[in-house]
Amino acid sequence: MTDGAVTEVARVLVAADKFKGSLTAVQVAERVTAGLRRVLPELDVETLPVADGGDGTVAAAVAAGFERREVRVTGPLGEPVTAAYALRGTTAVVEMAEASGLQLLPAGVFAPLTASTYGSGELLRAALDAGATTLVFGVGGSATTDGGAGMLAALGAEFLDADGVPVAPGGGPLRDLATADLSGLDPRFASVDLVLASDVDNPLTGPKGAPAVYGPQKGASPQDVETLDAALSHFVTVLEKSIGPRAASCAVAPGAGGAGGIGYGALVGLDASFRPGIELMLDVLGFAPALDRATLVITGEGSLDEQTLHGKAPAGVAAAARAAGKEVVAVCGRLALAPQALGAAGIRRAYPLTELEPDTATCIAEAGPLLERVAENIARDFLV
Repeated sequence: MTDGAVTEVARVLVAADKFKGSLTAVQVAERVTAGLRRVLPELDVETLPVADGGDGTVAAAVAAGFERREVRVTGPLGEPVTAAYALRGTTAVVEMAEASGLQLLPAGVFAPLTASTYGSGELLRAALDAGATTLVFGVGGSATTDGGAGMLAALGAEFLDADGVPVAPGGGPLRDLATADLSGLDPRFASVDLVLASDVDNPLTGPKGAPAVYGPQKGASPQDVETLDAALSHFVTVLEKSIGPRAASCAVAPGAGGAGGIGYGALVGLDASFRPGIELMLDVLGFAPALDRATLVITGEGSLDEQTLHGKAPAGVAAAARAAGKEVVAVCGRLALAPQALGAAGIRRAYPLTELEPDTATCIAEAGPLLERVAENIARDFLV
């Protein structure tokens, strides 16, 4: 043993997120396992792919034993798409990106002002129809900035302009909103537990709000950002007239700005509660008992950087493992954190693919084989 300090019979828990653009969380787990077993063929490895509420959350739940369910819903541009949610017993994991995600847009096409979350509402309703009484609503990776108005409309809310006509889809048209009526919302939400799982705690509007911080990722120009911020502020003002001061307090609550403001829609209209996405997902996926069984934990994601430390999956895994006294190492495509920052997060050492292959394009294209080689090094450093 050259680097680590695993003295009992080793059992490794691989609990990593996806490498965005190259490997899913499930594939990361498979490749790490294969590399470890090249060095130690009999090694006991348990895999638990993780996600923080963004895209990949349903896949992580399915890998943990949930049943995958598919349903046709309305995509962000109004076209029908097939979206999946995950169900186990009466708990459903619903991922807004499945219905309203950026990955559903054609390559190079953005619709920052008009993309709608209507399909996310349809997906939530499908989970209710399947008997779910606990809804874990993962928000992230959205194509939308409509404050959840589309989602609420799909669930029975009415948003009308001055002529009594429903406002058009998207965040931009909310500037024309004259009246909002939430009384027609699906009554089942009064008796279910809806938990908003997000890795961001931004408010709805303002300099740290959804349009300013995340709008540019969705193709919003500076003028579009101004338009969306004003439209969402107006949305809140109209809702205040309908439901009172709670409309304004929800707009500044943690998570309101998640996924283009769909967090706000869930908080103000569906009485959702907010929990950091990775913390909630670790509970749902059964991380604690798996951690108890492990002697070494391997976590990771595509890029370990400053963002990782603010609610991303590896930081959540490392924090939980450190609290349990377990050693943690990380795998990643690229590493942009100093050893001190890693240590403060509870990560003993990180293994970036770029150490083996400096060319980023090759790293992405050959991520699987490179990750197996990285895992071989972890086995030699910590388990032999």
